[in-house]
Amino acid sequence: MGFPIPSEKIERRHYINGVFSESSDNGTFEVKSPYSHEKIVDMCEASVEDTNRAVAAAKAAFPSWSNTDPETRGSHLKKLAELIKQSSTELMQLDAMAMGRPVSQYFDAMYTASQFEHYAMMGYEAQGTTSLNTPGFMNMTLRQPIGPVAAIIPWNIPTMMFGMKMAPALAAGCTVVLKSSEKAPLTPAKLAVLAHEAGFPPGVVNVLGGHGTPSGATLSSHMDIRLINFTGSTLTGRKIQAAAASSNLKKVVLELGGKSPALIFEDANIEKAAGETAFSLQILMGQACIANSRIYVQETVADEFKTAFKANFKAAKKGDPLMPETQQGPQADEIQYERIKAYLEAAKEGKGKLELGGEVTQVDGKGYFIEPTVYADVPEDEKTQKEEVFGPFVNINTFKTEAEAIEKANDTEYGLYASVYTNDLSRAMRVAKAFESGVVGVNCTSPTNAKDMPFGGYKGSGQGREGFGYSLDEYFEIKSVLIRIDNAPQPIEAKVPVS
Repeated sequence: MGFPIPSEKIERRHYINGVFSESSDNGTFEVKSPYSHEKIVDMCEASVEDTNRAVAAAKAAFPSWSNTDPETRGSHLKKLAELIKQSSTELMQLDAMAMGRPVSQYFDAMYTASQFEHYAMMGYEAQGTTSLNTPGFMNMTLRQPIGPVAAIIPWNIPTMMFGMKMAPALAAGCTVVLKSSEKAPLTPAKLAVLAHEAGFPPGVVNVLGGHGTPSGATLSSHMDIRLINFTGSTLTGRKIQAAAASSNLKKVVLELGGKSPALIFEDANIEKAAGETAFSLQILMGQACIANSRIYVQETVADEFKTAFKANFKAAKKGDPLMPETQQGPQADEIQYERIKAYLEAAKEGKGKLELGGEVTQVDGKGYFIEPTVYADVPEDEKTQKEEVFGPFVNINTFKTEAEAIEKANDTEYGLYASVYTNDLSRAMRVAKAFESGVVGVNCTSPTNAKDMPFGGYKGSGQGREGFGYSLDEYFEIKSVLIRIDNAPQPIEAKVPVS
C-alpha cells in the first residue's frame, strides 16, 4: 500500500524556540499504519534535554508574549486558523495514516480552525472587577496569564485537541509546550509547521513528539511549568496530578476516561435512540471517552431496541481509512488492538450474553479490526461493565424503574457524558439532574456537543472545564489589588487582619 503523503514530506522533528530540530540523543520511534502495518516514518523522540529546552524557550518567551496586546496575539491565531483550513485534506490524510481515522468521518480540521478563530479576539476578555465596599479603598482584581503551560494530548483526536488546548492558552497570553501522543504524532507536527508559518514569536509555541516517559513525565514535574492540561486515561491523569503535587503544585486540568451510560425509556423514539447510540460507538472505532459503552433499556422495549441497535451497529463498512466509503477503520495500533482483545476474552468468560460480534477480523488480510460487539444482561460487577474498553464494544442491560436506571448509571467512578432518551420532559430533567456526569444529552448522545458549553467530568473523569467561555479562565491567575484612596488614619480595628 502506498500513502498519499510520502514519508520524506512528513515533518518528523520537534519544534522548539521557533526551530525544527532532531532529538538531542538522536532518539526516534516508529509510526506504523494500523491498516497496512507498514512503516510510515520514524518520528523524533523527545528526551529530557529536549523537553527542558522547550520549557526554557517557553519561559523566556512568556514576558514578551504576555505583554503583547490581544489584537497582535490574535493576528497570529487568525493566520493559523486560515492555514489549518487550507491544510484540511493533508491533516485528514495524516490522521487516517497514523491512527486509522476514516476520512469519511473527518471534520477535525475545520473544528480546530474554529477554535483559533474564536480565541483570536478573546484576549480582551481578561478583565478584572472593582469594589468600593471597603471604606477608604477602591479595590480591584487583575486576571493575568498564569505563565508557561504544558499540554499533553491524546491520540484519538489529536488535531482537535491541539486547538482546544493551544488556542485558549495563547489567547490568554501564556506560552505553550505541547506533547503529542506516540500513536498519532503526524498532525501535531504538521500543525507546528503551520504555527511557524503563522509567525508566532520563537518560544511561544513548542511541539514535542514522544512517549509519556520521559517527555510527559518531565513536563508534569517541571518547576517552570505553571499549568498542565492533559486529556487521556484516568491512570495517567493520577500520575500527572501526583507529579504536579510533588513538584511546584502546578495547576492541573484533566479530561480523563469515561464509561458513558445511555438510558432508553419506553416512550423514547427507539429507532432514533438506536441509531445515535450505535454511531456513538462507531465514530473513532469506539476509541472515545464519551462513547456509549453502557446502555440501559426499559424492559418493555428492550428487544425492539436491541434489534434496531444491532442493525445499525454492524452496518458500518470496514476498510482502508483513506478510502471515502470506509466507515470503520482499524484500531489505532497493535497495543490498543491487543488491549481490546483482552476485554473480549474477559467478556467470553463472564456471565453476559453475546448478541453480536465478539471477534477480531481483517479486511483483505489487513488491519487491526474488531467486530462490533454487543453483550446483554451483563452483571454490574463484570470487568467490561466497570472498565473503559475503548473499542466498538457495548453492554446493553435492562431496567424496570427510573430510580433503578439512575442508580445503575451512576454506579461507576467515571462521570463524563451521559444520555437519556424519553419524550417526558419532566423525567428528562429529573434524570439530567440526577446523573453524576459533566455532560448530559437529552434525546441525543455523543459525539453531540456545543462549543459554548463547558466540557469536563465528574469523579474520576477529571477536573476543570474546556469550551468557549470556560477554557480561557483556566489560564489566568486572579490578583487582588488594594488601593487606599482615603488618607485619614484608620481605626485600630480596621488594621487587624481577618482570618
